[in-house]
Amino acid sequence: MPRPADPPGGDRLARFARAERWTHRATSALMLSCIVTAACLYLPQLSQLVGRRRLVVVVHEWSGLALPVPVLIGLASRALRADLGRLGRFAPYDRQWLRAVLRRSPRRRAGKFNAGQKLYAAWIAGAALVMLGTGLLMWFTHLAPLLWRTGATFVHDWLALAVGLVVAGHIWLAVRDPESRRGMRTGTVDRRWAVREHPDWDGDQPAEDSR
Repeated sequence: MPRPADPPGGDRLARFARAERWTHRATSALMLSCIVTAACLYLPQLSQLVGRRRLVVVVHEWSGLALPVPVLIGLASRALRADLGRLGRFAPYDRQWLRAVLRRSPRRRAGKFNAGQKLYAAWIAGAALVMLGTGLLMWFTHLAPLLWRTGATFVHDWLALAVGLVVAGHIWLAVRDPESRRGMRTGTVDRRWAVREHPDWDGDQPAEDSR
């Protein structure tokens, strides 16, 4: 069974390049800004506490517009492009991983990314595009008739709630896995963790890349 390749550094394995880590941080900051400002706009208790509604609206709108920018810039990195390719491919062992989760079995095969991470990445990317499109219809009222804008508002509001819940679940899972967080923070992970959690990792390690 293939194992992650061994970069220099003993018990640590290279997992994410610098460009990937900064792309993740920037995207996370913008996503959290969208979620927090949305909560301030829709929850009366938070609206009264924060005040300055116009400023909150501006921050929300520009955070949403900027959300795709870190990924678009990060595409200059070969490491990020390679990992996006991994996230977009569903292997046979990914279906086994999902079945193992449903059966609460600890024997879960996974490559560099498990099936749950792949599904999350695909869902959040699609949701972000829908949120961007509906948000533009709500912002630029001359782009579409009233019926379209009403539908866009309905989709935007309810999808925003779903995004908030899914992102909260993502954060909760990350909190439960310190080594996974360490990998995103430092770029390396413990070899034993990698073998246990990602036994089918193909060893195609991203080179440390500042691009």
